[in-house]
Amino acid sequence: MPIYKLNGIFLLMGFNCGIVGLPNVGKSTLFNALTLTNAEVATYPFTTIDPNMGIVEVPDERLYKIGEIIKPKKLTSTSIEFVDIAGLVKGASKGEGLGNEFLAHMRNVDAICHVVRCFEDKNIAHVEENINPIRDIETVNLELIIADLNTVGKRIDKLNRLSKTGDKKARETVNLLEKIKEILEKGEWLGPYLKEIPEVLKEIQLLTAKPFIYVANVDEESMLEDSDYTKQVKEVGKKDGVPVVKICAKVEAELSELTISDRKEFIKELGLKESGLDKFIREGYRLLDLITFFTTVGPEVRAWTVKRGTRAQKAAGKIHSDMEKGFIKAEVISYEDLIQTGSVQLCKEKGIMRIEGRDYIVQDGDILHFRFNV
Repeated sequence: MPIYKLNGIFLLMGFNCGIVGLPNVGKSTLFNALTLTNAEVATYPFTTIDPNMGIVEVPDERLYKIGEIIKPKKLTSTSIEFVDIAGLVKGASKGEGLGNEFLAHMRNVDAICHVVRCFEDKNIAHVEENINPIRDIETVNLELIIADLNTVGKRIDKLNRLSKTGDKKARETVNLLEKIKEILEKGEWLGPYLKEIPEVLKEIQLLTAKPFIYVANVDEESMLEDSDYTKQVKEVGKKDGVPVVKICAKVEAELSELTISDRKEFIKELGLKESGLDKFIREGYRLLDLITFFTTVGPEVRAWTVKRGTRAQKAAGKIHSDMEKGFIKAEVISYEDLIQTGSVQLCKEKGIMRIEGRDYIVQDGDILHFRFNV
């Protein structure tokens, strides 16, 4: 598992997210603010040519609270990788603008974040000359659907050649892909059909089968009260079954330059409860059905990300394959119990620490110590 270091905190990769949208909607500004990097930002289209990648620490107060009790030498947080994809335009799936090459960068991400412009600024050009969130969403969504249709069509052609040689599995796969093609040709997303055709979708990494979030990039005036533009995005999100997060990329950029304490104070002054990044990460975890568990081994407290419903033995494998292979048991303390007692030792003495087997389903906030033998 990749490990990074940011601001003195070690990071473990949790999931990655591709940022897409039309040119000049604020993608690179948001990316810079979230990842503390310096991707080029300009007022003209196609500033982003190669995809930019950046790592973001997942803010989790529980990690720091556990650290206050354990007092480790090192805290290791889980993290998100953001991939800033070049702005898409009509015909991107057919090579217009920066074309298919950049759609391909999204195929390996866990989720897609579609940034929609919901602010006016005469100094920043819009490729369609005016602000229209519904039109912009439809433009990008159509390009993703067409890109998937191209992918499915090529796969069907390849498998049809194999099926002529008597390959029964190829014929079965073609039948599934034909169903997928019918769905896409209706202009529909594949999300609602995942249970019917999961294996094929996993293999060919279709864009419209990935979890999706709309980010309404607003101005400061719309941070507390929704503008008509923001309302339009929320209406589309409700219709499409896609969550919507409202973020002001400009404010997030300002927040990224502050210390943690100043950042909290600024957020409070704005009348907000949390930053856009916090909202986005929380929604991303919910969308991908992820949870966090913690380990406290030696001088380190470490956060790990797994799918909800993951069993203890599989969670041990997240740390090291030997732990999964030689799993014996898991010693479990809930986060709430540790905070209430204030000591791992007291949790043991009071019988609060539980011994669980390989089939125990890990809960969000569990503090685990795995026993194994290889």
